[in-house]
Amino acid sequence: MDAAFVQTLWITFKLAFSTTVILILIGLPISYWLAYSRFKLKPLVEALVSMPMVLPPSVIGYYMLVLYSPQNFFGKWLSDTFDLRLAFTFEGVLIASVLFSLPFMIQPLQTGLHSLPDSLREASYTLGKSKTTTFFKVLLPNIKPSIITAIALTFAHSIGEFGIVLMVGGNMPGETRVASIAIYDEVQSLNFAAANQYAFILFAVSLVLLTTIYSVNKKYEGWKIM
Repeated sequence: MDAAFVQTLWITFKLAFSTTVILILIGLPISYWLAYSRFKLKPLVEALVSMPMVLPPSVIGYYMLVLYSPQNFFGKWLSDTFDLRLAFTFEGVLIASVLFSLPFMIQPLQTGLHSLPDSLREASYTLGKSKTTTFFKVLLPNIKPSIITAIALTFAHSIGEFGIVLMVGGNMPGETRVASIAIYDEVQSLNFAAANQYAFILFAVSLVLLTTIYSVNKKYEGWKIM
């Protein structure tokens, strides 16, 4: 394996890992709110969260570039205040990746929380536990399969991102060039051996993650039956 190959894989997995960590931190409170809130506009919020699943990556990528542009308020503020430019940088791609992978984290967590009986929370409140304690000590331990599913799906989705990375980050070796873009480049160059190396690694990682999801869910279902 040459240095460029290893570097591309490193950026790919760094992006997927960073995206997953950020999303588990923000996804848990968002999922809790969506699961139990009675806010009238909650369907609109749920629709916005789910939009990345139906929108082409190029649409989200385009709006991210517009947001990052120094000609707009946010981009100009970042540039003037912090001398920071997000377009065609790893940090800019990471923000886009977090938004694009949001539903893959939120939906399994929200579904898991929805599946819990209301009596579980009510019993905890009756015993004098706070909402925070109930969330971390009562609810989360009972949705472990949903948490594992959310993490695995988010990571697997992130390592395969192509369109939004290309739109927001371009194809900059050592900065924003990830494995999915490298596969495209190698095929265009008729370098099928290199493309196969990238493709096989992504395939193997995705297979392991999905197998983990199904194994955990099957084991959990067996435990519930017992």
